[in-house]
Amino acid sequence: MTGGGARVAAPGRDRAVVVGAGHNGLVAACYLAKAGLDVEVVERDTVVGGAVSTVERFPGYRMDRGSSAHIMIRHTGIVEDLDLVAAGLEYQDLDPWGFAPFPGADGPGGDGAQGITFSVDLDRTCASVEALCGTRDADAYRSFVLDWSARNVKVFEAFQGAPTMSHLGRTLWGVGKSTGLDGLELSRQFLTSADSLLDEHFDDERLKTALAWMGAQSGPPTHEVATADLVGWNTVMHLLPPGHPRGGSGMLSEALQRRLESYGGRVRLGDGATAITTREGRADGVLTDAGEHLPASYVVAGCHVLTTLDLLGSGLPPGFAARAGRSVRTGNGIGMVVRLGTSALPAYAGATDETYRAMQLIAPSRQFLRKAYGDYSAGLPPEHPAALAMTFSAFDDTLAPQGKHNVTVWGQWHPYELSNGEDWDAIREREGTKLVEAVDRVAPGFASSVEHMHVQTPLDLERELGLRNGQVMHVEMGFDQMFMWRPMPELAGHRVPGVDGLYLCGASTHPGGGVFGASGRTAARIALGDRSPSPLSRAVRAVRRVRGG
Repeated sequence: MTGGGARVAAPGRDRAVVVGAGHNGLVAACYLAKAGLDVEVVERDTVVGGAVSTVERFPGYRMDRGSSAHIMIRHTGIVEDLDLVAAGLEYQDLDPWGFAPFPGADGPGGDGAQGITFSVDLDRTCASVEALCGTRDADAYRSFVLDWSARNVKVFEAFQGAPTMSHLGRTLWGVGKSTGLDGLELSRQFLTSADSLLDEHFDDERLKTALAWMGAQSGPPTHEVATADLVGWNTVMHLLPPGHPRGGSGMLSEALQRRLESYGGRVRLGDGATAITTREGRADGVLTDAGEHLPASYVVAGCHVLTTLDLLGSGLPPGFAARAGRSVRTGNGIGMVVRLGTSALPAYAGATDETYRAMQLIAPSRQFLRKAYGDYSAGLPPEHPAALAMTFSAFDDTLAPQGKHNVTVWGQWHPYELSNGEDWDAIREREGTKLVEAVDRVAPGFASSVEHMHVQTPLDLERELGLRNGQVMHVEMGFDQMFMWRPMPELAGHRVPGVDGLYLCGASTHPGGGVFGASGRTAARIALGDRSPSPLSRAVRAVRRVRGG
């Protein structure tokens, strides 16, 4: 397939085109350009970053469109490797990283109201746990963190490359050695539900609720099998805090764009891909909305995996797209979010200035979480949604006008497809108000401080950010769609069967959703390995071509 106005790569330089200017696509582009390739990123949106972007919703308010707190990317080394600080990125530590308010006997905002504060410093956290939950749970929490953070350092190594059996075996082998457990017991612990894990370790329901709600942020509820490490993963935040980019989440993406441009690469906004073109079983370029064909030796797709397959069209093996469409589960959304302009911060009982750096975990019990999930499973908006509030304007003066605040409230679980005949456009304000009320129940008076409200329903997330079914993780993060199964076994190696020269990255691929960047770097490394292959890798590629995979 060809189009008008084809560009010619610089003499002597291989050309790569990246589809999608999300943060994973930009990371891939940076590593390819750093290695000397001529790189262009094509993006239909007029804003760089996809779900890691920040825009002005109301005059003077800079509001994130997707993610806000950055956890995983700070553990990858990508920020340092690409020297994104020099490109303008300034991370502000979220320490404490979590605050869970609970009502006292005399009501939500009364003198008896208390909370648990999760700081990077383990001693401070254990002191907070002890004050609310007692010495036994504080000691248990310390042991839990020391054990599961060590495990997850090894798990995180597994996230840093393609999910091949050799890579996973090499990196995860150390988990068993570090615990001293035999394989059966270790596998049992990882395959149990997070709720069962919490019940094994702790007594106080409030501590279990806070940890369960944080663990549920990937989507699966903590009563499901194999969710244990979604709670265990929280422990790494005692090693390195999450970060908030000064100026908003999108400052990461803008720093990546500047770094790419410093390497000679380009980002083309407002002109997305309409097709990934192929010739003789190899991707050879991208056709854009403007009708221009961009020839390329390498194509990296950072968009949703099902969008990538749509862009390939007849370039796929017969029947593969249909099978992938049935096998890859996007699910029925996860949640929704409100972006608020307020005259004040939530007045939690016992809050201090540092409280507002934390992600505020608003759920009174695990039964409350299960009820919200039950409504979601029935295709209904939750009657009483669980909420996670973020108040970064408390320490970042670029996000709101002086004397005002910028508050984000994320709610789970909210289905994309509603079973009761309602329409998201008709109930947007009603459901957004429920999230405001969730905060107001633990911080009385908060609702009266709201002056502006921008609601993003699951349908809005699909429309604005291309998140199919409003699924912020692209595809569900259930255990059977992780590691070597993400998003399905044939696509787990960041490649597409029968299409050489095409590489996959983004939340659809290993290691999954969130602000990570690891899949972008992995896709770039695989492409660069194909560019200068070893004798062994040449033999593997020959076998793959024969098998059509």
